[in-house]
Amino acid sequence: MRGDTKGRMVAGAADLIRRRGLNATSIREIVRHTGTPRGSVGHHFPRGKLQLVEEALAFAGNEAGQPLALLVEAHGVRAGLRAFIAGWRKILTDSAFEAGCPVLAVAVEEFIGEDGFPHAEGQARLLDMTRGIFGQWQDVLARGLTREGVATERARRLATLVIASVEGTVALCRSSRSPQALDDVGQELETFLAEAIAEGGGL
Repeated sequence: MRGDTKGRMVAGAADLIRRRGLNATSIREIVRHTGTPRGSVGHHFPRGKLQLVEEALAFAGNEAGQPLALLVEAHGVRAGLRAFIAGWRKILTDSAFEAGCPVLAVAVEEFIGEDGFPHAEGQARLLDMTRGIFGQWQDVLARGLTREGVATERARRLATLVIASVEGTVALCRSSRSPQALDDVGQELETFLAEAIAEGGGL
């Protein structure tokens, strides 16, 4: 976890959201989880919980997306996929299957403001962020597939398939308390991508 107070709170918020969900993660719980001063919240996050969640989402998106981008660029899409899946496998097993994807957790919950009521503007902002993060991951894969000879439109569809498959499988693994589904899906996705690359520019 990052060493500075703000960094610890952002990383801690991402960790709690991936374990408990969006609305079960309160500022009080984040402070307790990270061992940070309650008074620092207003200093670092003047817009309150919404700002903290936004920054936690950005942190989580980069935590998964940056290694994916680097590996796809350096070693190709299949290497990136293996590392992406290995990262989720580690999160699941290290947390005894308590933790999933915080981006997905935020995407499927209605944001409740600090006043205890639904917050439409905050909900819209968070959905925009989750869409952007998923889109970044998809773009990394699509660009990699295109470089490896897959037609642009098919590369886009395949990238969507990969992200949707992995996100759904993380939920399956949490419910089964086993990484087997992720291993199985990863193997099938890699085979599917290899075949698409071998086919080249097909639709």
